[in-house]
Amino acid sequence: MGACRAACRRLSGPVQARRSRRGREVAFDAQGVVPDMVVMGKPLGNGHPLGAVVAKREIAEAFANGMEYFSTFGGNQVSCAIGLAVLDVVRDEQLQPRALRVGQALLDGLRPFVARHRLVGDVRGSGLFLGVELVRDRESLEPADSEASYVVNRMREEGILVGTDGPYHNVVKIRPPMAFSEDNADRLVEVFDRILAESLRV
Repeated sequence: MGACRAACRRLSGPVQARRSRRGREVAFDAQGVVPDMVVMGKPLGNGHPLGAVVAKREIAEAFANGMEYFSTFGGNQVSCAIGLAVLDVVRDEQLQPRALRVGQALLDGLRPFVARHRLVGDVRGSGLFLGVELVRDRESLEPADSEASYVVNRMREEGILVGTDGPYHNVVKIRPPMAFSEDNADRLVEVFDRILAESLRV
């Protein structure tokens, strides 16, 4: 990463680890990187098609080179009003600190799984962007992909939507909505715990 910082422009495009989901204004805050340009999309409009580009002044000024740059829908007043309303809700309802608080409660509930379930190799993440890595063997770290698929499908049957991720599809990815509460976190932990136990009997 150090060589990249010195040798190249840095571009960030947070989508899933979007605005405030990880309990921070932007996800790259935690990485010690200041990008030259940030491309933002879906979260800004909360479902309404809206995007934005934020760039360092030197990059933005490079567009003022005599060649016309335009966007068909750029500056749309309705979209801009929706984006501002979303930012107001994030601020007024304290969604950023809430994501950090509820996410920490969820993480605290999931971490004991490493000691309780031999299938769980790691629990990681921050805010409302977490992963539970399933492995068949703690030494070799053999990915438990079919087990992860079983867990995801069983949780769906219980009304909880999670997915799989990672190169081997053995990480159960937890990305609940920003309205997720401590009670929701408790239920997710209870159901996940029960399904992990039953997966070893299947």
